[in-house]
Amino acid sequence: MRVLIALCVLLGVLVLGGLAWRNFSSRGPLKEASVPTVNKLPIAFATRTFDPAAPPADMPPLAPGENAECDSDFRSSASVRGESRQTDGAHATVTITQISVTLQLNINIWVPTGVTQHVVEHEDGHRQVSEYYYQTADKLAERIAATYMGKQVEISGSDLGAESNKMLHQLATEITDEYNKQLNPGPAQLLYDSITEHGRNEVAVREAVDHALRNIAIEAAPSATNPGN
Repeated sequence: MRVLIALCVLLGVLVLGGLAWRNFSSRGPLKEASVPTVNKLPIAFATRTFDPAAPPADMPPLAPGENAECDSDFRSSASVRGESRQTDGAHATVTITQISVTLQLNINIWVPTGVTQHVVEHEDGHRQVSEYYYQTADKLAERIAATYMGKQVEISGSDLGAESNKMLHQLATEITDEYNKQLNPGPAQLLYDSITEHGRNEVAVREAVDHALRNIAIEAAPSATNPGN
């Protein structure tokens, strides 16, 4: 059994940069920055059964010796907007005035036909760990985004519009990257597997999940991020 954790940064279309250009002198006040908004979508969960001889195309591959897995896909996207003060044709200061972050968690438990209930319960423990981290994910994202509100960035170039969009896109990526870094459910998943011996012993799932979440700061390896076990 194993757990797959994907921390996805959705770039391009989903990481948006918006700019309100205002070519005025420094005498006029800028709009006061608002607080960031976070939209945490409901968890999408499914248990899917597959034929080991013909697994479906959308199923993550199993490593040798594995027969089931929990695929937890944490997704985040950010939209950053700002107002610009253009000092001349090639220089401007952009102030961040609006940040919106959207969070999502998709969980799929993949089990083969005829699997034992013990295996199903073990994989469900991985789901419980992922959902625990998602409970407060919106608070984490809001705290990270708040550090960018009101931030002023100097830009320069022959095309200030393009430079501003590039900068806003970069900030949006920084926000989602930091969210993924701080969320980090991997060590807790590894500790859960260690406690249960990957589902091979008889430790109760609820007990193992509670122990892993309670003791992760002490027992987990700090470098662990994406377990495959």
